[in-house]
Amino acid sequence: MTLAELETPALLLDRARLESNLARMRAALAPHKVDLRPHLKTAKNVEVARLMTAGWSGAVTVSTLKEADQFFAAGFADILYAVGIAPNKLPHAARLHAAGARLGLIVDSQEAARQVAGFGRDHGVQFPVMIEIDSDGHRAGVRPGDAELLRAIAEALAGGAELAGVMTHGGGSYGATSPQAIADHAELERAGAVGAAMILRESGFACPVVSVGSTPTALFARHLDGVTEVRAGVHCFMDLVMAGLGVCGVQDIAISVLASVIGHRRDEDWLIVDAGWMAMSRDRGTQNQRVDQGYGLVCDAAGNPLDDLVVVSANQEHGIVASRRGAPLDLARFPVGTMLRILPNHACATAAQHGRYQVLENGRPVGEWERFGGW
Repeated sequence: MTLAELETPALLLDRARLESNLARMRAALAPHKVDLRPHLKTAKNVEVARLMTAGWSGAVTVSTLKEADQFFAAGFADILYAVGIAPNKLPHAARLHAAGARLGLIVDSQEAARQVAGFGRDHGVQFPVMIEIDSDGHRAGVRPGDAELLRAIAEALAGGAELAGVMTHGGGSYGATSPQAIADHAELERAGAVGAAMILRESGFACPVVSVGSTPTALFARHLDGVTEVRAGVHCFMDLVMAGLGVCGVQDIAISVLASVIGHRRDEDWLIVDAGWMAMSRDRGTQNQRVDQGYGLVCDAAGNPLDDLVVVSANQEHGIVASRRGAPLDLARFPVGTMLRILPNHACATAAQHGRYQVLENGRPVGEWERFGGW
């Protein structure tokens, strides 16, 4: 099969770029002597998951219990569900546990800890539980220095759950403006998690696991003293947000959406393609970066960026391609049927719009890898 035989829009995965990105993460973490527990929410695919875990312990991170089901069925048994647990999900989690999964849960409050422990006592299940730490004010979690709350959560878990450790996500690094700033976020993330673990240990609680992670901080951390594992996910594919942060180059982005030119607006200097927000997602993650990539950066069919063409607007099934600077286009270069590739702002969001990857080797489709979605 050739690219020209694919129906568009289609999600392309360049295997060589994928494997290069994974090798870079292995090399970055090797000096730190930590494990990688990759986040599989980006991939949602067993073949990619196996490549991401190669050379590591095989522990993984997920963001939905459906992901936990799918990856456990594929042989991944050590799974961290890295979203605060809701009580209505505990029976589902218990079924996974009964089937043999070591499914870790996270909490950041006494209330949630009591619910997990109470369910555990009532149903004879001992979940491993991580306390989520808010190391940078980005999202959920306990402030690293809040010793009183840390101890209270640990006490609430006693007798009904296993305190497995602490975890944090350096999401604030996505707003960094330089490699130095990313490295500073990595240290903030590390110090917050390690400090919280020390408080728990000094209070008499076992805290064997100290888990940190984001793709930027994992790649730019100066040291990871006191950390036992790192979680990262988008490093497998990379995207325009990562490129805008300086974490990767545009040439490292492993996924793209293949689209066809379906029309022109000569009065507006637009190309119309058959990849709208249903194919690209509505994510505008580069909007506040130095370079706004619209709904995606446009490349030729071989994956080479085309001047400064971006998807400037998107409807459900229509993408509007134009010059970022409003320069006139030579529309004759792009007759109807021309195939273009569009690089995504956010790999997770764009991939989530598709049911399969068209896997490329040496620029040619060699097979399909199924994806799954939902909760």
